[in-house]
Amino acid sequence: MKKIASFTIDHTILPCGMYISRVDGDIVTYDIRCRKPNVEPVIENGAIHTVEHLFATFVRNSALSDGVIYFGPMGCRTGFYFLVRSSDISHEQAIELTKQAFDFVAGFEGEVPGVSAEECGNYREHDLEGAKKEAEHMVEVMKSVSIDTLKYPEK
Repeated sequence: MKKIASFTIDHTILPCGMYISRVDGDIVTYDIRCRKPNVEPVIENGAIHTVEHLFATFVRNSALSDGVIYFGPMGCRTGFYFLVRSSDISHEQAIELTKQAFDFVAGFEGEVPGVSAEECGNYREHDLEGAKKEAEHMVEVMKSVSIDTLKYPEK
């Protein structure tokens, strides 16, 4: 079988940040890397699940919501994928929206949206404090993200 694109990225040199993972027509997939792969501990399930609920709720309620396709965790639990329509959201706007979403998660207080048996397939596994800690880390990481840093690092 042909190797998929995400397996061709050298994960041994990949720092935390935001990268363009792939472009398929007008769909851009961003790799939002929260942990250095195979070096730092992965994000705990409850925290990653709560970040997903809060971040997705924020971006789908933003002025750019029509261009948002998907936000969800990577199976390796070192980050998230954020998919947008490039015809609706530029790279600059995606960076700014990501910064705003992590700010929102970092400061969130109250009931996490979608956390009930009717709304979520695993509603018991959430960790708001863990999610806020992850988001606080990413608020700092995102300060150095720009158009110039969206390309994956090369050896």
